[in-house]
Amino acid sequence: MTSLSRRELMAASSLATLGIAAGGLALPAGAMAQSPRPASPQNASTHQGNPTMTMFKTKDGTEIFYKDWGSGQPIVFHHGWPLSSDDWDAQLLFFVNQGFRVIAHDRRGHGRSSQVSGGHDMDTYVADIAELTAHLNLRNAIHVGHSTGGGEVVRYVARHGGGGRVAKAVTLGAVPPIMVKSEKNPGGLPMEVFDGFRAGVAGNRAQLYLDVAAGPFYGFNRPGAKVSQGVINNWWRQGMMGSAKAHYDGIKAFSETDFTEDLKKIEVPILIMHGDDDQIVPIADSAELSIKLVKHGTLKVYPGYSHGMATTEAETINKDILAFIKG
Repeated sequence: MTSLSRRELMAASSLATLGIAAGGLALPAGAMAQSPRPASPQNASTHQGNPTMTMFKTKDGTEIFYKDWGSGQPIVFHHGWPLSSDDWDAQLLFFVNQGFRVIAHDRRGHGRSSQVSGGHDMDTYVADIAELTAHLNLRNAIHVGHSTGGGEVVRYVARHGGGGRVAKAVTLGAVPPIMVKSEKNPGGLPMEVFDGFRAGVAGNRAQLYLDVAAGPFYGFNRPGAKVSQGVINNWWRQGMMGSAKAHYDGIKAFSETDFTEDLKKIEVPILIMHGDDDQIVPIADSAELSIKLVKHGTLKVYPGYSHGMATTEAETINKDILAFIKG
């Protein structure tokens, strides 16, 4: 994998789907039923000579890569740290075959989007997605976010979900209300955990990403776990496509952003999904607190499931999201 050029990495098709975020662990030691929607002149640009790569340019000039497949009610998928829209492969294929229009973007600095220097904070992430969804004129959409992407969903829906834009929301292993430990959040993770991640990104992020994917992210460090080398490699591939600066700065965004007031403002139904063996975003300081703050929430806990359950348990997760959407 290390011999691939950046362009080859960006063009490679993914073998599995994965999750996001980073958080509650100490650092380790070492064909589709419908064809993809054709790119139209108003929402696609030629990128490195490839007109099929769909890009959107934000007001500050950042190019955001996104996928837009199928037709019907839109579902927007929000990935997390340090991955890309490829994280959602199993969900995109499933839901496009169920008759939905599926949209997934690479957050700024991640995947195929611009490796810009600034804007790696939650407010800018949400502003980017608000511009993209307005550009695509999405109405009655379902927004689904995993880990950091779950925080993005919560803030987007709270601030931009009115006027018929959003019908429902779903979070999986999501970071809200807030991850870092403080007097107001005594059950959070110590700052030293996140400082360790920053040191790992700055020092040897290639090894860090292998260690996280091979260990706690998917629960592959648990006795008897069925380890998939393809899933590990795909997590690493997605991470290494992105910008080290975006990943470094993004640690603060996912760990220190307080979503408490956002959760209170959400008016649409929200499904909060979480594995009780999530070693990245521990359930007691996330989902179990978030459900107490939302008005129309449902908490679904998955015994023994890991942070990366959208990949390792895709059949179950997809079925439950579909039931919530149709319910």
